[in-house]
Amino acid sequence: MAKIPRQVPNPAEIFELLQFKKPTLNLKQRRLDDAQTIWDLRDIAKRRTPSAAFDYTDGAADDEISMNRARQAFRDIEFHPSILRDVSQVDTTCEIFGGSSALPFGIAPTGFTRLMQTEGEHAGASAAGRAGIPFSLSTLGTASIEDVKKANPHGRNFFQLYVMRDRDISYGLVERAAKAGFDTLLFTVDTPVAGARLRDKRNGFSIPPQISLGTVLDAIPRPWWWWDFLTTPPLEFASLTSTGGTVGELVNKAMDPTIQFSDLTTIRDMWPGKIVVKGVQNLPDAVQLAESGVDGIILSNHGGRQLDRAPVPFQLLPEVVKELGPDFDVAMDTGIMHGADIVAAIAKGAKFTFIGRAYLYGLMAGGEAGVMRTIQILEEQIRRTMQLLQVSTLDELTPEHVTQLNTLDLNRVNGVPAQEQNSLPR
Repeated sequence: MAKIPRQVPNPAEIFELLQFKKPTLNLKQRRLDDAQTIWDLRDIAKRRTPSAAFDYTDGAADDEISMNRARQAFRDIEFHPSILRDVSQVDTTCEIFGGSSALPFGIAPTGFTRLMQTEGEHAGASAAGRAGIPFSLSTLGTASIEDVKKANPHGRNFFQLYVMRDRDISYGLVERAAKAGFDTLLFTVDTPVAGARLRDKRNGFSIPPQISLGTVLDAIPRPWWWWDFLTTPPLEFASLTSTGGTVGELVNKAMDPTIQFSDLTTIRDMWPGKIVVKGVQNLPDAVQLAESGVDGIILSNHGGRQLDRAPVPFQLLPEVVKELGPDFDVAMDTGIMHGADIVAAIAKGAKFTFIGRAYLYGLMAGGEAGVMRTIQILEEQIRRTMQLLQVSTLDELTPEHVTQLNTLDLNRVNGVPAQEQNSLPR
């Protein structure tokens, strides 16, 4: 047996091999830097946010089947990489709804955002502007149209519109968004009434938060959240004049189950920019909307927060794109937790994607810096996935790069209680 010669270690060589990492004194930045995935940011967010606020973000409707199916659909993709292609340079830019984006995703509209973390939409809009991606403000947002424009003065801002019982409120919001220079209106059609958010009901989640013994006990390990909440301006909503009641009650005050295509026509005539319909969930509706002259659609089941057991947008995507053709802008959301999910959606024909929970996990984990970390993680994952697939531009992605495996174990997803589903392997 050959013997390897040994020698006394040379201290200089040892210290040359040991490169000590410079410590980060900023504790927030250190925990964000340690987060390598969106799931890591979710774990930080859960530790730092009271249960009611965290569950409002993290939860979905009824048994949360739609949300978990959407995530499982992305887990069940198989990639088919090419070989021997030069991918030293990767271009992630794209065109969507008449403008450009540095990355193939934007920030989706989210309601009650400053309740998750006090920087709220200001952090999201500012981070989106810095990253060169669109930011979407919800009708139920906690920052005004004008303040979002100030936070993202040179970037792309979208406004998500609910058509409310009092039409004049909706019309006024449309006019304000146009005056502020928002370039795209997201006309939302999947919320005639509020979905059954069972986590919110069990938590007694309301605006403003109601103090109970459980609330106090939950707040003890999270004093920073309460300090931020109590020492910053009170929550203000873009459209609601009354902010008392449960989340479902507030949404039901704002929503109108009588909304019809005629409302879309009215808003279209008012809006000077691009109009996109959000919440499309079947092929016939997609075709009718395209024929009606809208500028794009977003395939979405509202993140699983409205109708449970709704179609999975990623699975609906190929047939819609095939029918509407490559020149019509089809975007999608729901279930995205990794940059590879975004790459798969683009390969299957989506022009663009939106992130909701992923953005809010970053916000809860560290305010604007946390949102930037979300964007950074997804960008790194997108670039790496594209390089490993050996494509250098988004246009090179085709359906041949992705197979949707039929291995979704519905018994495993549907049979696990909602409170345990987030601990499934990821």
